[in-house]
Amino acid sequence: MRLTHGGAVWLMVVVTLMWATAGVVTRHLAEAHSFEITFWRSLFTTLALLVILPLWRGRAVFSQLRSGGRELWISGVCWAVMFTAFMVALTMASTASVLVTMSLGPLLTALAARVFIGHRLPVRTWAAIVVAGLGIGWMYGTQLMQGGAGGSVLGTLVALCVPIAGATNWTVVQHAHAKGHDIDLVPAVLIGAVLTVLFTLPFALPFQASAHDLGLLAFLGVFQLAIPCVLSVLCAQVLKAPEVALLALLEVIFGIALAWIGAGEDPAASVLTGGALVIGALVFNELLALRGRRTTVADTAVPGAH
Repeated sequence: MRLTHGGAVWLMVVVTLMWATAGVVTRHLAEAHSFEITFWRSLFTTLALLVILPLWRGRAVFSQLRSGGRELWISGVCWAVMFTAFMVALTMASTASVLVTMSLGPLLTALAARVFIGHRLPVRTWAAIVVAGLGIGWMYGTQLMQGGAGGSVLGTLVALCVPIAGATNWTVVQHAHAKGHDIDLVPAVLIGAVLTVLFTLPFALPFQASAHDLGLLAFLGVFQLAIPCVLSVLCAQVLKAPEVALLALLEVIFGIALAWIGAGEDPAASVLTGGALVIGALVFNELLALRGRRTTVADTAVPGAH
C-alpha cells in the first residue's frame, strides 16, 4: 500500500521522534564508551535489519548487495559515516549542539542539488531553508559560545560529518537515477550498518558495557535506528527531497526536549527561539505544499537517518 502525502508527512514526524531518542538514552549509559556505543548500536541494528528486511522485501533483498553496483556501496559508506559520526559526536558534545550541527543537512543538500545535479528548487523551499537556517545558526552560535561540553569544537566537527555524508548520499542516488540506475536504499542501509560494525570494532575493544548499557543500546539499534530507517525509506518514496530534509529538522526540537526532560540538559532561551523558527519554516513549507505540489527536484528523496 502506497502512502498518501499526508500519511507520509505524519509518518516522517514519528520517524524523527524515534531518531530523537538517541541523545537522552545515551546520557543514561553507565560504562560504554564512544566507539563501543556506536559498535553495539550498529550491531543490534544489523541484527534487526536481517530480520525485518526479508519479511518486508523477501530474500531477494540480499541479492541486491551483489548486483547493486558501485553507487549502492558508496551510499552504504555514506550511511556508515552518518551512523558513526552521530553517536561519537553525542559523546563529545551536548545533544543540542550535535543536533543543531546536523541540521545543516537541508542547506548542504540544496547546495549539492544546485551545484552537482543542476536542480532548481521552488521559492517556497528556498524560503523555508533560509528561515530554518537562521534558527539553526542562532542555536548553533549560542552552543559554541557557551564553551565546555556543550560547545566542544571537535564534537561539532564530528557532527558536521553527518549532513555532509547525507548530502553526498543524496547526490550519489540522484546521479545514479539520472543514468537510469535507481539505488535501492534498503540494502544500502544494511551495508552502512555492517560497515559501521566492522570499522568500530577495533576501537570498541575492550568492551566495558554493562547489561544495563546493552539493553539501552539494543533499544537504540532497533527502535532508534533500524525501524525508523525502514520507515524513512517508505516516506522518501512519497515525499520530495527538500520535504524530507525539512521534516527531519523536527529531530532537533524533539531531541533537545527529550534530553531536557529525560536527562536534565537544560536548553538556553536562544535554543528555544531558534527551534521556533525551524518549526515555523516547516509549517510554512508544508502549508504551501498542500496548495500546489509542483517542484523541480527528483522524485526520490534520501532521508538522513543516523
